[in-house]
Amino acid sequence: MTVLDIQISVEAEGWPSEEDLVTFSTRVLDAAVDFLKREEEQPFPKTPVELSLVFTDDENIREINAEWRDKDKATNVLSFPAFPLEPGGMPGPMLGDIVIARETVEREALELEKSFEDHLTHLLVHGFLHLFGYDHMDEEEAEEMESLETRILAVLGLSDPYAGQEPL
Repeated sequence: MTVLDIQISVEAEGWPSEEDLVTFSTRVLDAAVDFLKREEEQPFPKTPVELSLVFTDDENIREINAEWRDKDKATNVLSFPAFPLEPGGMPGPMLGDIVIARETVEREALELEKSFEDHLTHLLVHGFLHLFGYDHMDEEEAEEMESLETRILAVLGLSDPYAGQEPL
């Protein structure tokens, strides 16, 4: 049974095709859902939960970041939960939106010496966990969220993106 109904909007040049993004995002987020259900005993409703993914550019995400977070700068990923959700809580019919900026993802991937796809995978998982109420505002929250990210990424065959770093 499909747990996620993923809606994709490509709002900038340079992204893979919408079809490729659907395939890629479905693979990554289905793995995250399976992990959360199995390892974190995350409840899911019987009907699919809708999730919106927006693939954009630095200029658009900068505007969104300025409007919603009072930070007038580009960032890699923003998450907007449809409803407040505590970790382990039952999601509603609409989970929320994840917005990702291509140029920032490309730049960071180069700096981190990772492939674009691997870094995008990490950011999708990161943004997805925010929709479930996980955050990194303090050290304890950051350790919990980063641990989940690392374990989900391992299921996808990726190494720990935080190895050798302090928690966010």
